[in-house]
Amino acid sequence: MTDPVSRTILLLDIERFSDRDDIEQAYLRRMLYDITDRVLEHAGIDKTLRLRADRGDSVMELIDANASVPGLLRALITEVPSQLRAVNRMASNSAQIRLRGVVATGYVAVDEHGGWVGSDLNHACRILDAQLLRDALRERADDFALCVSDPVYQGIVRHDHPGIPADDFHAVTVDSKNGPLRAWLRGPVPGGTGRVDDHSDTGEGGAPVPGDPGDGPAPGRHGPASASPPADASSPSGSGGASGSAARVVFTFNGGSPSFGGSLVAGNQYGVSGGQVGGDVHLGGPGGGSA
Repeated sequence: MTDPVSRTILLLDIERFSDRDDIEQAYLRRMLYDITDRVLEHAGIDKTLRLRADRGDSVMELIDANASVPGLLRALITEVPSQLRAVNRMASNSAQIRLRGVVATGYVAVDEHGGWVGSDLNHACRILDAQLLRDALRERADDFALCVSDPVYQGIVRHDHPGIPADDFHAVTVDSKNGPLRAWLRGPVPGGTGRVDDHSDTGEGGAPVPGDPGDGPAPGRHGPASASPPADASSPSGSGGASGSAARVVFTFNGGSPSFGGSLVAGNQYGVSGGQVGGDVHLGGPGGGSA
């Protein structure tokens, strides 16, 4: 077995492949290889920089670590949907091809039989087989669902390179027989499957940022919120004091101490300082309750 070498891992899988007959499966395999070759060519990745493994309904590519990962992601985001539209518009309903894709990085060794060995490769395959990714493709009108591993997100995607919008990717945790795996799904997360991480924008550590408003909206410092009595409330007659008269009361809250407008205080009145009222305070006309 060769020593493990750092690689970029690309996996593409055909949806509902086993539901087709032999003729349709052969056609779908040809289309899968054609699409993969065109996408990698568009990404500037020559055949000399990659190894391919055939898995029947899927293709696995080990790509040289010196090849551009941003270039690969841009090609997957733009070229795969374009190629699928071109193929599917000319195909019968039974020959429509829809794909799930995963991009990951890691160390992979090749044994004496041409087999590939590496835990990073195993994790990429688990993400490809995850129910969340299957459901994501099933719920979409387009024909492609893409996930990237956490190292690919942290090293490439989150930096918002041209043509790779970081906001399009959402942190998810998928279940696998190797335990929970964190990945990043491009596009909407399907309902009812997997787990959406609530700290997708906090960087590598994944810990919530102190003061993050995600826990709930912070009260506005200057946002007005007012409460006033019904429109038919009587205004005080004349220009005298408030004692014994019906009062129109307006409360205004501006994130600090409340201010009171209108004729408010009935009974003994004391000075107001710091937004506090001393003495007996009656709201409304005679007989109103005291605060």
